[in-house]
Amino acid sequence: MIRIVLFLLLTALTAYGAAWVADQAGDVTLSWGGWRAQATVPVFALALCMIILAALIAWSILSVLWRMPGKIRRGRRERRHARGRHAITHGLLAVGHGDAAAARQHADVARRLAGHDPLTLLLHAQSAQLDGDRERANSTFRTMAEREDTRLLGLRGLFIEAQRADDPVAAVMAAEEALKISPSSTWASHAVLGFRCAQGDWAGALKILDNDLESGLIDKATYRRRRGVLLTARALELETLDRDLSRENAMEAVKLAPTLVPAAVLAAKFESEAHQVRRAMRIVEAAWLAHPHPDLADAYSHVRLGDAARQRLVRVETLAAKTPGHIEGALAIARAAIDAAQFARAREALAPFTATPTQRVAMLMAEIERTEHGDSGRARAWTLRAVRARHDPVWTADGYVSDRWRPVSPVTGRLDAFQWQTPVASLPSDKGATIESSPFEDAMLAAPAPQRARLANEGLVEPPRATAAAVTPEPATQDNSPPAPEAAPKTEPKTEAKSEPKTEAKPEPKIEKPEPDAVAKDVVAKDVVAKTAPEPIEPAAVPAAPAAKPVDKAVDKAVDNKVDKSAEPIPASRPASRPASPPASATAAPQPSLPPSESPPPAAPAPLFRTRADLGKPPGAPVPTIIPILRAPDDPGIDDEAPVDEFTEKIGTPKAQAGGWRGFWSRLGG
Repeated sequence: MIRIVLFLLLTALTAYGAAWVADQAGDVTLSWGGWRAQATVPVFALALCMIILAALIAWSILSVLWRMPGKIRRGRRERRHARGRHAITHGLLAVGHGDAAAARQHADVARRLAGHDPLTLLLHAQSAQLDGDRERANSTFRTMAEREDTRLLGLRGLFIEAQRADDPVAAVMAAEEALKISPSSTWASHAVLGFRCAQGDWAGALKILDNDLESGLIDKATYRRRRGVLLTARALELETLDRDLSRENAMEAVKLAPTLVPAAVLAAKFESEAHQVRRAMRIVEAAWLAHPHPDLADAYSHVRLGDAARQRLVRVETLAAKTPGHIEGALAIARAAIDAAQFARAREALAPFTATPTQRVAMLMAEIERTEHGDSGRARAWTLRAVRARHDPVWTADGYVSDRWRPVSPVTGRLDAFQWQTPVASLPSDKGATIESSPFEDAMLAAPAPQRARLANEGLVEPPRATAAAVTPEPATQDNSPPAPEAAPKTEPKTEAKSEPKTEAKPEPKIEKPEPDAVAKDVVAKDVVAKTAPEPIEPAAVPAAPAAKPVDKAVDKAVDNKVDKSAEPIPASRPASRPASPPASATAAPQPSLPPSESPPPAAPAPLFRTRADLGKPPGAPVPTIIPILRAPDDPGIDDEAPVDEFTEKIGTPKAQAGGWRGFWSRLGG
């Protein structure tokens, strides 16, 4: 609207001026030498305007022609710079997504088109880093460090390359130079601070920390915490060199960072030595409420020098009551209770954590078992659980685990990086439980069973077998005690009595062929049964005493005749899976076979090893029969077990030596 008004106003003024000039009377005469020109005022004004307009047009044309070469050069330079910026942009994008070939190509184009651009140098250095050309990268960063506008960027690049080349001297030199140029540089400050701490230059580190506070890089709370960490590190270093200065640093560190565990432990130690017990207890309690730690519990228990173990236990219970349910409190109580020989109290403290124990819980339980009862078996079982148990919290920083607190991380050089936490490598998996139950561990932790009495009873008594097992005596199950001969022959007298009237009417039961290497006792017993040709009978309760002598006489008689019968096929037992063939005496006269309903089932072979009831494991697959070896009554026997390994876990009570007085007593029938 204003422009329209101004346009109308200018138009009106121009018309008014033209009308005024037209109304002027008179002539204008120009005389120049012999030339004379005369015109009216309006005509003269119009001619003057045209001359001025022509002069302006001519001047414009001349100026354009004069500036044309410069504009052409400037346009060419701008187009070149634009192509260079385009190459820089796409080169940085290639570096960002890791295309080394494209980044190198764009870097060459940018260096040819815009070689003096700072971004060109940056692209060239980053493409060299992406290619792994350290020499070219260092050369480019040195060029950048020599320029005023890219000096800090070049120093940072040199610092990174020195770190990659494991050259701490060059790295700290670059960081210190950058810190001099720009005190507010965060990376240079952190780098120099880390180097000062690594060298143990705590005074220099404190100066850099003060500089960071003045530059506004850190706030007041962070400054107090980091200063407390540095003072604690210096106090720990001077603890054995200058205890007075160490005490001053520790007390100042506790004031700046009351929850810092190493500072609280060291300050409480100094206060305890100065007989300031209450002050030391307050320092430890303040840190314990924030971060329960075993070092705090140990310092609290020994806060008063010369106390007995029971007094330390009471003091630790008071400290643990401030954080009920925390595992560190339970571990501290258990440790103090073990020292005070209060093993029941130690078990009570660890009871909530024994279902899924940590390594420290399992080791304390092993120590309790070893110290209270001297039970090395249970102690080793708990030690085995400790190997597979969850890890306890430790001092860790950036994946690095340390056995003690440190002020800076050895991986990144970060100050106050160590935290009391569970290491990342031991976090529980979501695929299964961390600790799997094992029957072996359950047996080791269960109450011991009276194994000696059970083995003795099993060696003396064997239940009677049904069907073919009653006719064909099977060898006893092998164990560490000798087999008892009373169990199988108990049914012999009754077998002969019942089978004599039926020898011609019924065929013999299936008797398996012998092995050539059968032992005398088993051969004789089966030979006697083959001659009598008994039929399967129902087991009957027969007294064991009258059955012993007839069987012994039959065995002695058969042993005498064994040499004469060695050429003939001797009936013996074979595995149940192979079909049995009758002896020669049975095949002489054909006899009617038993109906399928009355045929006795084949006897299963006895297992090689008896299943232990205290381990709760299912019985294994049957194994071939083991023929017992006959021993004379006066043979003391030998130990058939493997050599004893002192590091092998011993389960239950030790067994008696095979063939000793227990076997001798069982053979005598006692």
